[in-house]
Amino acid sequence: MKKAAFVSFAACVLVGMASAGQQSVLDHYAAAATAADPGFGGFSANRGEAFFLAQANVNPDTASCSSCHTSNPRSPGKTRAGQRIEPMAVSVTPDRFSDLAKVEKWFRRNCDTVLKRECTAMEKGDFIAFMSSQ
Repeated sequence: MKKAAFVSFAACVLVGMASAGQQSVLDHYAAAATAADPGFGGFSANRGEAFFLAQANVNPDTASCSSCHTSNPRSPGKTRAGQRIEPMAVSVTPDRFSDLAKVEKWFRRNCDTVLKRECTAMEKGDFIAFMSSQ
């Protein structure tokens, strides 16, 4: 089995029955993660959960993803301006993570807000793997 095919298969197995759009997004991040680390072995929902809950301590108002999204991905969150954020869990919001342009827009904005840097392809894929397992 070719490495790219294996990575795609591994991503699909980790997140279960991803939609075609979600699988395309995961394939994009798997290719980028493999380019950054040829030893990349697939995404991890456990690493994604740890990333989601980790305290970055860069900005006290947005110390972690769960600052706005709550620690339960199946629950709605709130922006700092008080606007509702639909649940992150794919089981509750099935079209979540299915449009790469949208996914990139929100990762770019939120990673900069929470971490003051861009998230890596592995962090993005792990995050999606975790949200897809919820």
